[in-house]
Amino acid sequence: MKAAIILFPGINRERDMALALARVTGRKPQMLWHRDTALPAGLDLVVLPGGFSYGDYLRCGAMAAQSPIMQAVKAHAARGGHVLGVCNGFQMLTEAGLLPGALLRNASLRFLSMDCQMKVERADTAFTNRFQRGQVFRATMAHGDGNYFADDATLDRLEGEGLVALRYATPQGEVTAAANRNGSARSIAGVLSPNLRVLGLMPHPENQVDPLIDGTDGLPLFESLAENFAAA
Repeated sequence: MKAAIILFPGINRERDMALALARVTGRKPQMLWHRDTALPAGLDLVVLPGGFSYGDYLRCGAMAAQSPIMQAVKAHAARGGHVLGVCNGFQMLTEAGLLPGALLRNASLRFLSMDCQMKVERADTAFTNRFQRGQVFRATMAHGDGNYFADDATLDRLEGEGLVALRYATPQGEVTAAANRNGSARSIAGVLSPNLRVLGLMPHPENQVDPLIDGTDGLPLFESLAENFAAA
């Protein structure tokens, strides 16, 4: 799998993401700067990592979505390329129009830095094929603007087309208000594009890929990607 990670001013999770990808592929992903205007040839996966691009001084991800490299990312997605956006990267995907909805301030109006549990709604995508449908796994949330919002018509469409990838849940898989710490609509934690090749999610699965650091709950997501492209 040939992957690249886009760096923006203020991003701070690119090294964690690079380690997660290297763990499953045996090769380091390329690091691209936001002012670049083209992606390397033959790229399988583009990753927009977490952090605080441009200091979150405007809407989170709004300035990054206007960076020169994002035109190339949009073209990659339009060709059927795979894109993963985590936390600030998810915010960028919505601001760039690659995924519907928006990420608002957390319902508590507080920055949340804690573990959460996510329930897998689809296990038949390039991002989730190493999970089982209904499986619950742990990841770390670290955001102030992770409250997923969309109008009812959009939410109904996402539900009807099976584009909700992940939901906040209890460890037992129950979707409850208490488990939905940031107040996201319908407890949505991750959203897919209609062709299932763009995924945005708020929690950080790259935190949980090493048993010596914080467990391996998030590892299947990266193994899913590696397996998908190995079989391609």
